[in-house]
Amino acid sequence: MGQIEKLIKRLTSNPTDFEYNELKRVMLHFGYEEKTGGKTSGSRIRFVNSEGNILTLHKRHPQKELLPYQINDVLDHLKKRGLL
Repeated sequence: MGQIEKLIKRLTSNPTDFEYNELKRVMLHFGYEEKTGGKTSGSRIRFVNSEGNILTLHKRHPQKELLPYQINDVLDHLKKRGLL
């Protein structure tokens, strides 16, 4: 099993220590691009794919770990698009 598959498996297990940089790798794997600035402000980050699907999250700082509701939002978003 490759590293990205291990990250996806870990993400789907609802971990309490999943970091933003790990999420970024997963989203890039699924064809999403990280967007900052524009209509978002502060620590809002958007992941956008070529179909126009957008996932918006708050990037925590200085903490690196995602909150449980953020993991749920990511999982819901990816499941609705048939990626998980």
